[in-house]
Amino acid sequence: MTETIIFEIILHAGNARAEASAALAAARTGDFAQATERLRRAEEELGVAHRAQADTIQREAAGEKQEISLLFVHAQDHLMTAVAEKTLISHLIEQEKTIRDLAARLEAKA
Repeated sequence: MTETIIFEIILHAGNARAEASAALAAARTGDFAQATERLRRAEEELGVAHRAQADTIQREAAGEKQEISLLFVHAQDHLMTAVAEKTLISHLIEQEKTIRDLAARLEAKA
């Protein structure tokens, strides 16, 4: 396994985390269109990282021995964390929408 693949996973997982965080920041200001776009970009970045990971796994499944390094484990951890954060942030954005909707209803009744 080359370090290039490892760093590709780390890079794109990090980009995904940054996009997901930006999506949450946008949602907190009420900009749900931007939040949606940022989540879409996060998903694209996760796709790139996941394909690099999947290619490595497929090569091993085909009989090509892969050397597992601490750096590869680190890359896997980055990817797993990015997926989890993006999922959690998606839920937080939905909660933000609900809170804003409920607040608007309460203001309308007042």
